[in-house]
Amino acid sequence: MSDLTGIDWGDAFANAAHIPEGDDYPDRWAAAAARFREDVAGELDLPYGDHPRETYDIFLPQQAAHGLVVIVHGGFWLAFDKSYWSHLAASALAQGWAVALPGYTLAPEARISEITGQIGRAIAAMAARVPGPIRLTGHSAGGHLVTRMVCDDSPLPPEVLARVDRVVSISGVHDLRPLQLNPMNDSLKLTPEEAAAESPALCRLVPNVEVTAWVGAAERPEFLRQSALLSEAWSTADAPVPLIAEADRHHFDVIDGLRDPSHPLCRALTDL
Repeated sequence: MSDLTGIDWGDAFANAAHIPEGDDYPDRWAAAAARFREDVAGELDLPYGDHPRETYDIFLPQQAAHGLVVIVHGGFWLAFDKSYWSHLAASALAQGWAVALPGYTLAPEARISEITGQIGRAIAAMAARVPGPIRLTGHSAGGHLVTRMVCDDSPLPPEVLARVDRVVSISGVHDLRPLQLNPMNDSLKLTPEEAAAESPALCRLVPNVEVTAWVGAAERPEFLRQSALLSEAWSTADAPVPLIAEADRHHFDVIDGLRDPSHPLCRALTDL
């Protein structure tokens, strides 16, 4: 679907069609996540609300945790669930962090604004389990959701928001307005008002939170623009928001750095 700019907004957000064997990645993620859960004991499907998808998984280190890392899955608010991403907890867990992964209701059953509220409630429930600092990361739609948590209208309780000291958005969607021109809006049902209100790049960042915008250098131009926009909107002279375009990474393998404790992506999230 094109507007007067001539941009095909359907293709602008399309990933699998532009990645070799792109359709195979969800099965790879699910298999790796299942193997991780077989090897590492976790507390699974803990409720934070009444909806069947309002649950979270948490993995705790053997020693007292440094704090809490939260990983929010992507899928354009339309697909997947937390079970696809368990394996991404491995490195942070090995470094002494508790790691939690929230589920949320998918569109069209829930609007994006409702999903934002769900993630806020999930993080509050997780934070009650683990003391100390809170680090947030998410991929694609998950990148949107974690940056929404540190906007000045955050759904987090003030005492929980005060504990969030670092956010790493991975290939996040930070300006939702173009999605109104994408066929997926038949399910997202974004209005101009909701698209603007739910766009982190149009909101103000709360103080005292380090934010990184991470994206694969080989991603679709729109995802590069989305990360650059957040960096531009939220950077100040005293608190820049780094924009990292990782070489040779596309939308589906850019998350792999979370699995390697020495990788700069993992270190951006977990370093003390």
